Amino acid sequence: MTNDEVLRRAFLARTGQLLGLTIASPYWALGQTAAGDSPFTLGVASGDPAPDGVVLWTRLARDPLHGGGMPRERIEIDWQVAADERMSQVVQKGRATATPDLGHSVHVEVNGLEPGRWYWYQFKTGPHLSITGRTRTAPDPNKPLDKLSFAFASCQHYEQGYYTAYEHMVKEDIDLIVHLGDYIYEGGIAKDRPRRHSGPEIISLDDYRNRHALYRSDPALQKAHAMFPWIVTWDDHEVDNNYAADIPEDGMQRERFLERRANGYQAYYEHMPLRRASLPRGSSLQLYRRLAFGDLAEFSVLDTRQYRSDQPCGDGNKPQCAEALSPQQTALGTEQERWFLEGLQRSQKRWNIVAQQILMAKIDRGTNEPLFSMDQWSGYEVGRSRILNFLHERRIANPVVLTGDIHSNWVADLKVDFADPKSPTVGSEFVGTSISSGGDGEDGQDEAERYHSRNPHLHFMNRQRGYVRCDVTPKQWRSDYRVLDYVSKPGSGIKTRASFVVEAGRAGVQKA
Repeated sequence: MTNDEVLRRAFLARTGQLLGLTIASPYWALGQTAAGDSPFTLGVASGDPAPDGVVLWTRLARDPLHGGGMPRERIEIDWQVAADERMSQVVQKGRATATPDLGHSVHVEVNGLEPGRWYWYQFKTGPHLSITGRTRTAPDPNKPLDKLSFAFASCQHYEQGYYTAYEHMVKEDIDLIVHLGDYIYEGGIAKDRPRRHSGPEIISLDDYRNRHALYRSDPALQKAHAMFPWIVTWDDHEVDNNYAADIPEDGMQRERFLERRANGYQAYYEHMPLRRASLPRGSSLQLYRRLAFGDLAEFSVLDTRQYRSDQPCGDGNKPQCAEALSPQQTALGTEQERWFLEGLQRSQKRWNIVAQQILMAKIDRGTNEPLFSMDQWSGYEVGRSRILNFLHERRIANPVVLTGDIHSNWVADLKVDFADPKSPTVGSEFVGTSISSGGDGEDGQDEAERYHSRNPHLHFMNRQRGYVRCDVTPKQWRSDYRVLDYVSKPGSGIKTRASFVVEAGRAGVQKA
């Protein structure tokens, strides 16, 4: 029996009642938490909108930072969805079961809703009511859609700053939020930071649950979840910095790391508005998926951690060694890459959006010799070339890549051959900065100019904190880079640092 099979059986034994969950439908509305010992301390959320429904989420936790504080028993939760904010026009309702095996979280898959409209939802258990959440179904895939607006974000290290960006994001007129990973950070307590983690580096399932609960306790993050449906994917810190598949950062024994990965994956599922299709199986979790929005756009949501080869050349910024150029190197794994390319080939949408984690554009970071980040697509050169050539040869309509991870803003054209400025441009990449990771940040124009001189396909680079707002129409994509002055204390204002557009049918980025 393989190590994976041992871990899988142990996991299933530990979560034997997992598949007995009642998984129903989604909701949203803004109210007040019940007084006293309300178990709805972590708020509500919705996600993965479909034309006829959405996923509704909550987790019962009277003592969220210390294991949840709930009895080791199944607890019934009533939910309802309404067509109005006052919850007077109820259109769907049902009951879900919160089990201790999933940390008393529930993931209700609501169906039977109308496409392309706002709904409100709420949970109740015993005398306790959750706040009201708001959500929005996806538009009818068979009808024209004239506009889709969303914000994307990533990298929200709790200790390194406040989530002021979300305070501004909830005021935007958008349809949804896309989160590209590093939702939590796994490290222990550090000194001299604006906020503090509540314990040492996390390893066990309880550790990961408590860390997610700490992050979810932030009022700005709770409100952002309650205001909009989210599309989520992870990066590395949801488990371990810079891990690759079953390879940890620090040399932990493989069997122990797979158990740790199973703990991280389960806690992630427990705290995200994901469908039953993503229910974890041992140390594996199916996260890559597609979501369509009318005839306008389709998201391919990728997972660049679970299936990747180890970072080559000793990681870090290096010249590309033979391993980085090897056909065996993969960021997606064979099955996910096939799924991804086949989906692009079949897509009939005007815009094909790729939500993923690591910088796809080839960026030379050197001063004398060429240097490239081995944790990004430059460490997986053959796979990147295969994808970019596919976009070119199959004439995929208007591909736009959304990226997080590197705590900075970048805008770049995607080329068949980055070494040749005359090479065909096949797509556009918008890289969003962090919500808080890295602290206050800076504008960094000298650095941006140095990068541009070595990378003519690069249009913008900036190290301030914030998020990117995107407005998509049949004729044009617009990305506004919204930045904060600081995150080391609350209260920063926000401004649009730069804006860029992509014209439909014309690959490449232009300054707005």
